Amino acid sequence: MKHFIQDLVKYRRYMVYSARAQLKNEVAGSFLNWLWWILDPLLFMLVYTFVYSVVFGRSQDYLCAFIFLGYSSWEFFNRSVKQSVKLVKKYKPVLSKVYLPKFVLILSSMMVNGFKMLISFGIIIITMVLYRVPPSLTMLWVFPFLLLLFLLTFGLSCWLLHFGVFFEDLENIVNVVLRLMFYLSGIFYNPEKQLEGIVRYCMVRLNPTCYIITQLRNTILYAQQPLWHWLILWTVVGLIVSVCGVALIYRYERRYVKTI
Repeated sequence: MKHFIQDLVKYRRYMVYSARAQLKNEVAGSFLNWLWWILDPLLFMLVYTFVYSVVFGRSQDYLCAFIFLGYSSWEFFNRSVKQSVKLVKKYKPVLSKVYLPKFVLILSSMMVNGFKMLISFGIIIITMVLYRVPPSLTMLWVFPFLLLLFLLTFGLSCWLLHFGVFFEDLENIVNVVLRLMFYLSGIFYNPEKQLEGIVRYCMVRLNPTCYIITQLRNTILYAQQPLWHWLILWTVVGLIVSVCGVALIYRYERRYVKTI
């Protein structure tokens, strides 16, 4: 852990510089430039709102904000996890010349996706104002739940970065699993209202992405108290997965460039 903190401090500037470079590269040559970071989530929100309300004929208080909260949180997790599988291969030209702790690549990628998520949350705030969502102290729970999302994403990404070096087909497997998780996470529906019994219990508590999305909606939009004991449980799980993942990377990272 001491080694991890030292490297985190030592390479913090590189992480920020790399994240900024990735953001600039994404919009280079684009006519709308950075406006795509706003239009992309906004258009998806409109599509899912149409599907939920018109195609499925469902109703939900603060529907646009409800869907946008789920979609924004999911996209941060989805993009970060997908990208982690091929990070070493992507940065092989750099890693073959200089030493760089491999978890730094994960954090830099998460900074990029986190920035996009913050833009989406800005749009959510605007929709909440338009809906006249009453403010409440439960909204402060957004910070521990976003930290939990960051922790779980980082821990899982560490493991996928490691095994992605040695298993070429892992990327395809991860894509399939994430596609399944998308539908199991309640992005465009309310699992607490539309599911029952043991299925609802497992979805809302034992599925970490569904748990975080549901609790963000409940605390921000509906002023409900969170299932805080599950927050503690998933935080412990996230810490264990992250610590073990970082230790795994430190142990084998010298072999990564030679393997690819």
